[in-house]
Amino acid sequence: MSTREASAAIARPKALVVLAVNPVVLTPAAEGHWFLDFGRAAFGTIELDVECPSATVLEVDLGERLSSPGVIDRDPPGCVRYRHLKVSVSAGRQTVRVVIPPDAQNTAPAAIRMPADLFEVLPFRYAEVHAPDASVKLHAATQLAVNYPFDETAAAFSCSDDRLNRVWELCRYSIQATSFCGVYVDGDRERIPYEGDAYLNQLSHYAVDSEYELARHSLEYLLFHPTWPTEWALHCVPMAWADYEYTGDTALLETYYEVLREKTLLALAREDGLISTMTGLVTDDFLRRMRLSTMQDLVDWPPANPAAGVPGERDGYDMVPVKTVVNAFHCWNLDLFARVAGVLGREEDRIFFTRRHRQVAENLQRVCFDASRGIYVDGEGSEHASLHANMLPAAFGLVSPEHRATVTAFLRSRGMACSVYGAQFLLEALYRLGDASHALSLMTAERDRGWLHMLELGSTITLEAWDVRYKANLDWNHAWGAAPANIIPRCLMGVRPAEPGFRSILIAPQPADLQWAKSRVPTPHGPVLVEIEQQPSHAQVKVTVPGGCKATVDLTGMVPADCAVTVDGKPQTVQALRDSSLEAGLHHLETKGR
Repeated sequence: MSTREASAAIARPKALVVLAVNPVVLTPAAEGHWFLDFGRAAFGTIELDVECPSATVLEVDLGERLSSPGVIDRDPPGCVRYRHLKVSVSAGRQTVRVVIPPDAQNTAPAAIRMPADLFEVLPFRYAEVHAPDASVKLHAATQLAVNYPFDETAAAFSCSDDRLNRVWELCRYSIQATSFCGVYVDGDRERIPYEGDAYLNQLSHYAVDSEYELARHSLEYLLFHPTWPTEWALHCVPMAWADYEYTGDTALLETYYEVLREKTLLALAREDGLISTMTGLVTDDFLRRMRLSTMQDLVDWPPANPAAGVPGERDGYDMVPVKTVVNAFHCWNLDLFARVAGVLGREEDRIFFTRRHRQVAENLQRVCFDASRGIYVDGEGSEHASLHANMLPAAFGLVSPEHRATVTAFLRSRGMACSVYGAQFLLEALYRLGDASHALSLMTAERDRGWLHMLELGSTITLEAWDVRYKANLDWNHAWGAAPANIIPRCLMGVRPAEPGFRSILIAPQPADLQWAKSRVPTPHGPVLVEIEQQPSHAQVKVTVPGGCKATVDLTGMVPADCAVTVDGKPQTVQALRDSSLEAGLHHLETKGR
């Protein structure tokens, strides 16, 4: 069986669906002029139920943003969407569908096209309908929203901080809305799959719906349609491993083993195992094997452009040839691929990748860690230390215990000095280091580098960047900006697979100072329910483990390991609880002291 045939056998994404959405506001703005608000943006078009005494032409404005109450912004910044369209209607009452003309960029050869049996779409929340005179009646209007089949009840989250509730819902809905192509794409401007975007999309999709085929289909597409950033190649093995962790299915790993092995970028390694794209190893033969015409290090996006007043999202990163960021990703890939080889019984590769991971981890520490400051610098020969050079090693578990405090303090000092993409790894790093308080503060920050700012701007889908001043051509429909959709259930509530396919579940909450929080996290076996209530003197946790599963509950992110806890009325310690497992069903846990 060829890899193409295997792809068809493994990934069978469902057909896209069209949802009919009624407006939450439909008001006459003037004679022959109506304003509509559908409550949230979606990719689709609009149908109008109109009645005309004679044939005429209606003018329709669709957009994501308002310039003033009841008025669509006709000149929005960046790539925020607005279209002015004309619709011919005949005499009598009828339902007409507005046709969206194709956009030259997002229907270019590299873009994912809408299926032939559907229609072209535009992301919009608002509509204005203009008739030539008051004789035309608009009886109703419907937004035809396109997305991949999605269970809106599969996941839930609420807590004592309404700011975080709003951020959760923004990010959760973003995953649903941006699935309109049937493959993970980077938003409406290009509609192109990118590996880094797809990995973040995958993690969040898993967290808000028990759906795995779309992520598989996206990875398979990207394995044969790769994009140029070095780190994007290094997201392929993590995508395949996440598929295995969440489903327990080895099909992707087995079918694409050799392709995934190439994606670890072993070919760019020098003698000590560290890799670089700037030492002559990116040859024509290498690019041919990678199916690329070029490969360049990203670190984060966009880079600084002082002439245009763009500060960039790299925190002043020193782009030396041997970079800490790139090698942290490479080291992560080596570890994951050693596990892949072990799962598939490829013992020789398992031994090789295990040893190479150890070698690269040691040399990354030797070359890129400044022991005098207790933090990582940007790479070999650099004295500059960026947020990125520290958050990536921390996110991938490369920080030694004796340096956790200095790296944590440095991450705190830099704030959100990264893009919405980088925020995924910054938040993972903070939870891995045990700094849940700072992670929570970043997710609820009321400044421009935060998700509440996206809501304040008026978007209902996450933005491509924190603000237009950080990326002049940003769009308002980018799933790579939705990190809290997976960070909240995976890290704050702590629900993750402990064994492939969720045969065993880890529940390790880190709620910081939230007074209460509750969540429903989907798994292939049914939802995991977690409820937390914290008082100054004690904490209560309720967990519901789905049938056929067991769970390990780790409360050390809330209380000390030697703290007393009762489990279903039986006393033990938090450490003993962590070393045991709970069977399927509802369990009540209560700590004595905090």
